[in-house]
Amino acid sequence: MLVAAIAVRQLLPPERAADAPEYVGGLLAVTLVGWATGGVVSGMLADYIGRKRMLMISILCYALFTGLSAVAHTYWMLLLFRFLTGLGLGGEWGPGAAMVSELWPPATRGRAAAALQSAYGVGILLASVVWLFVAPLGPESWRYMFLLGVLPAFLILYIRRGLDDPALWCAADARRRAVVACVASGQAVADEDRALLRLSVVRLVTIPALRRKLGPLLLMSLVTIVGYWGASTWIPQYAGQIATAAGREAREWIALAGIVSGLSAIAGYLLFGVLADRWGRKPTTWVFYLGALPAVWVPFLLVRDPVLFLAAVALNGIFTTGQFAWMPIYLPELFPTSVRGTAIALVFNTARYLAAAGPLVAGAVIVMFGGIGRAASIIALVFHQTPDLDLGTGDMEGGSTGTMAGLATWLAYFTGGSTYTLGSVVSMAAYFGQVA
Repeated sequence: MLVAAIAVRQLLPPERAADAPEYVGGLLAVTLVGWATGGVVSGMLADYIGRKRMLMISILCYALFTGLSAVAHTYWMLLLFRFLTGLGLGGEWGPGAAMVSELWPPATRGRAAAALQSAYGVGILLASVVWLFVAPLGPESWRYMFLLGVLPAFLILYIRRGLDDPALWCAADARRRAVVACVASGQAVADEDRALLRLSVVRLVTIPALRRKLGPLLLMSLVTIVGYWGASTWIPQYAGQIATAAGREAREWIALAGIVSGLSAIAGYLLFGVLADRWGRKPTTWVFYLGALPAVWVPFLLVRDPVLFLAAVALNGIFTTGQFAWMPIYLPELFPTSVRGTAIALVFNTARYLAAAGPLVAGAVIVMFGGIGRAASIIALVFHQTPDLDLGTGDMEGGSTGTMAGLATWLAYFTGGSTYTLGSVVSMAAYFGQVA
């Protein structure tokens, strides 16, 4: 989001410069397609090979192809690397979210999962701060940002030594392996146990109690994801346009908008977690959905002053980005351990295939209407409407707490949540110590 426009304008031939928003939309779209594909596959594998192992594979994939993006010499090469980066980026969320949900007790699970989701905001914030110092280094500065994306690979060393799979998953995996062994030896097994022999995704669509939840959850996910990727991701570029119109330095205000977005997103995630533990999951989700529509309209339609725009960006970050916290909080509680990774990854990521059209449509609408503000407002009007969905309640097996495991998964999601940059140990250990 921070460097896409600069990279595209450098890689495109001069005669295509006027169409740059469409090409930027293309980069975001292929990243989302890769994100969706990697997320679904990773979620399924996490139910079979473990949360820890899948997390390590995903981080390695993300770091490798983010680094390779720095050496792209054509737009199409960068497009390929962004798709492959998306595979790793999407693969991190499912195992991490499942792990945190399986380690925390119900009373504080909302805050723990929200803290995990806040890693995305911290990543955006840190990327924006780094961009303030990297941007002045010249026309190749966007390549340096991608090179920094190699750093999360070092996190694998810690995960390998300091993190174990949750006891809940280990017990579910042992049960499945025991059923496989019984069938292989010709022993009779109960129908309930025989169901464990089917692929987790097959169980999701064939067991009525689970299948009924998928449709409403997918719709909710679509509203959240398309609304964000189709509208709010254009905030940094729009900040640059407003700054230019006001006679100020565009790159500086792009970075400032990213910093404000990151800070407000963190506040939105953590606020969601606190309210979800106190009010309940569904009322909190309603509040954030309802607040998202004006939170998009205000910055894109009503503000032209750069300083006031940053204030509006803060409102946008709290509601539009903060509402993502319902997914790691609510989703895992609706599905049993044996299919949890598959289910939450399917809901969180399948919508991204449709959401991939958001940036493409947005890019075309920007060109059509001659501005980001009108385009984002139209997309927000379409996708930030909230259906009245009754998901009921789900059963969640209890689990033990694990501060260090929670910190590791937060850091893992942080490495991908920055979308373009680096991983490091940040200050969430104290927060996890309080909720654990």
